Amino acid sequence: MRMELRVCNHCYEGTHGNDSKTAITRDMVACAEVVREYKDLIGVEALYIARVEEGDVGGAEALPAIAARIEEDQVTLADTQLVMEDGDGNLLVYPEPEDVLEVLTRNIDQIDDQTRQDVTVELSPESSELLVGSR
Repeated sequence: MRMELRVCNHCYEGTHGNDSKTAITRDMVACAEVVREYKDLIGVEALYIARVEEGDVGGAEALPAIAARIEEDQVTLADTQLVMEDGDGNLLVYPEPEDVLEVLTRNIDQIDDQTRQDVTVELSPESSELLVGSR
């Protein structure tokens, strides 16, 4: 399995001025970094992390899937998404932050079961609230 997390670089850097979105974006990246470090324990071949800017064509670093939505009669590409490719080449795309966090934290839980290392990611209150709301 290969995974790719794409996040808006402006959200990550905090230049959009939305502190909640910045906290959630940084938590997604922190979780993905832990999963990438311990990926071999849970059978993940690779995990790519891409911080995209406006104008990037979907920001795909490795996996060619782009989620889009229609907003005010215009197609808008998702600047934050998690893409997963299984061994058969099937792609799963998670464009919602709560789904991205759910998948990444479940992977961390699986890693935690396989190692004695502390793989805990201290989530922001914003991310914790998203996860509680999605369960």
